This record gives sequence, C-alpha cells and structure tokens, in this order.
Amino acid sequence: MPLLHADAVHPITLADGTTVKGTVHLNRVIEHPRITVGDYSYYSSFDEPADVAGAIAPYLYPFSREKLVIGPFVQLAHGVKFITSSANHPMQGFSCYPFRIFKPHTMADYADLPAKDTVVGPDVWIGYGSLAMPGATIGAGSIIAAGSVVTGDVAPYSIVGGNPAKLIRRRFTEDVIDELLAIAWWDWPIDRIEAALPAIEGGDLAALKAG
Repeated sequence: MPLLHADAVHPITLADGTTVKGTVHLNRVIEHPRITVGDYSYYSSFDEPADVAGAIAPYLYPFSREKLVIGPFVQLAHGVKFITSSANHPMQGFSCYPFRIFKPHTMADYADLPAKDTVVGPDVWIGYGSLAMPGATIGAGSIIAAGSVVTGDVAPYSIVGGNPAKLIRRRFTEDVIDELLAIAWWDWPIDRIEAALPAIEGGDLAALKAG
C-alpha cells in the first residue's frame, strides 16, 4: 500500500483511523488563479483551516499581478505566511500612504509598483510562524527556521533563520547539492520515490543515483 496519495485532502491518518483535519494537501484545497502548488505539498494548522489561500497568502488577490508558486513536497507549518507584492505601498515619494487605492479610478496609478513572484522550490520545510516577503525565492531542499523572515533569495539546500533570515549553514557540500538538483527525485513517479525512500531518508547518494 503506498504511503502517499496525491488526491487526498487530508493526507495523515492515525493508527486508530482518525483523520488529522489540520493537515491539508495545498493543491486540493486551494483554488486561486494566482497560486500554483505541486503535489504532496501540505500545510499543517493547529485547527482545521477554512480558507488556506487566505491564511498563507493574505495579500494575494485574484486580480494581483504577482504569483505564488510552490513546488512539490513542500512542508508549511502553522502560521507560515507569504507577504506578496500586492501588500506593497508606494515608497518613491515622501509618504508611503496609499492615497490612491481608495477610489477605483485612481487605483490604477499604482500599476507600476513592483510585482515580483514568490517562488518556493521542491522539498522545502518552512517552520512555524515564518514569513516570506514579496519576491522571495526559496531554493529546493531548504529549511527555514521557525519565526524567520525571508527577504530575498535562499540558495538550494540552505538552512536559514532570523529576521532578516541569514544563512546558518548549507545542508550538504556543493558537489552533493549539484547532484541532488540534477537527480530531482521529486519529479519521479511516486512509486519510484517510495521505492527509493531508504536512499532518500538515509542520505545514500549512490543508491539514490542508482534508483
């Protein structure tokens, strides 16, 4: 019996058959024109979430110009939020007060504000209460420590933490990182991934390459 089911809304079932309602596969509960999510990426909340898109990306609207792109096998802890570009205020003048958003005929004057996509690569773990700011890019296999504020780019397989988030260490050597990115196991069919779990979980690069 496979461990993972991409079409499950709630992917975790306890030994007694209880479904964990607070954990959801993101692409099974989000229908938002500006959010794209890969398979098996989940959000875990202390309570069953009602509006997951609103919870994780509160400033991303259907009419926003930017996108939130989340790869497969991403793990989002309770309270993770993406502060996307639609939250920006004009900063080029003497005031950042958004005077013109209050009337529809002047709102378009802010169309030239930066609108950068926020991108989360595959197999990223973002810890409790972390924020990703507009335009952040988080590379594959990275870990974001709880309570961090990511303001820029995070290189693949990095561990970062703090406000603003700073590099704590790389998870592996550059050679190993390059090989993992080339293997891209997250793109494999799920049966092949599950067959390779001993290599993935055990950090056996040779066995993973052979798989």
